[in-house]
Amino acid sequence: MPSERTTRWRTRSRELAAAGKRLQGRAETRFPVITHVTERMVAVNIFDSATRLAAQCFLTAVPLLFVIASFAPAAVREQMAESVRTLFGLSGQSSDQVNDVFAGSGEDDVRNAVGVAGAVIVLLSATAVSRAMQRLCRRAWAIPRAGNRIAIWRWFAWIGAWMVLLILQGPVRDGFGLGLWLGIPLTLVFQTGAWWWSQHLLLAGALPWPPLLPGALLTAAAVTALSLGARVYMPIALNRSLAAYGSTGSVFVILSWLIVLCVAVAIGITTGAALAHEPYLARRLGGPPPDGLRQERP
Repeated sequence: MPSERTTRWRTRSRELAAAGKRLQGRAETRFPVITHVTERMVAVNIFDSATRLAAQCFLTAVPLLFVIASFAPAAVREQMAESVRTLFGLSGQSSDQVNDVFAGSGEDDVRNAVGVAGAVIVLLSATAVSRAMQRLCRRAWAIPRAGNRIAIWRWFAWIGAWMVLLILQGPVRDGFGLGLWLGIPLTLVFQTGAWWWSQHLLLAGALPWPPLLPGALLTAAAVTALSLGARVYMPIALNRSLAAYGSTGSVFVILSWLIVLCVAVAIGITTGAALAHEPYLARRLGGPPPDGLRQERP
């Protein structure tokens, strides 16, 4: 009896495996775009790339933001604080901490501790974010390393541009005082332009502008949706973590949000690159048709 039951289970397993392969073949035939997107995401290693990007943002870009705030004029610091509060809808204890960071308390201490040389080192370290984003874009478009030589100035230009964009995020999100009904569409347009330009800059012009548009649109939509969700989630999570664990708790909340944000960015850029390779869009945007992924070593 046991042998007959084992034989039946083995036969049934083989039948299920064969049926699964048939379904896979039908899906690849009817919906090739799904297959191409899946293959591209596997090649990019979405979660690994996004986690590395989030870690670099937290370890290098966030300190750079604080250093810039310590050296910037009072008007710039106030605008940075307002943008952060507007982006996350902060209130209560979390809003007070933002004021403490950007409103100038401890400004002289930060300047004395960091100094000009330290600020330069922080800026150089922040280019790790640019390099991580460049690797993500290059993998998403399956561009070999040897085929994408990038000038170092592009890393600094990307970091500097995003610092300026962060300062402007608050007024844009608020619709320049008119409310979210205007702020949301403006944010979507704003983010689309930013991610469209980012891909072109970090890929050193290896691709023309039109094929980069789908990834920019998808990434902008994902980032805009997450920013709306952050206005609901972040104030509650930050205030609770600050009350329960102090500043240490806010570190985990911010890092978790950065990981989610970077995953959305990685998926948006990768999906856009895969879609731009599809015959229908490739003919209209000037992108190459799908001819297999050229994977590179990480």
